[in-house]
Amino acid sequence: QVQLAESGGGSVEAGGSLRLSCAASGLTHSRYCMGWFRQAPGKEREGGAIVYRGGGAPYYADSVKGRFTISQDNSKNTMYLQMNSLKPEDTAMYYCAAYLSYNPACALGSSAYNYWGQGTQVTVSS
Repeated sequence: QVQLAESGGGSVEAGGSLRLSCAASGLTHSRYCMGWFRQAPGKEREGGAIVYRGGGAPYYADSVKGRFTISQDNSKNTMYLQMNSLKPEDTAMYYCAAYLSYNPACALGSSAYNYWGQGTQVTVSS
């Protein structure tokens, strides 16, 4: 059973940085797509950054490209999201998610992901 747990959220002023962590258990091999999604109140959940656990170039949504960096330490079963130059519009609940995939071309939509963490809140003030 795959379990994901996010941490690292908080409140920060615009222009600041945060690093989110996603601790995973139950990932017995590298054939998983993993990603960070976010959902602001009244808005749909959107993908921010996605990566194949087995390696390859990550995908970034236009809204975070150049500011956010996804990384992973498979030895620690942990995925990270480094968020720099934060903006008030980045305020949302952030979730890490995963799904089993033998195809390294990961889906960008949240519906493909069947393992989810509980979320961590990020609030950016202007």
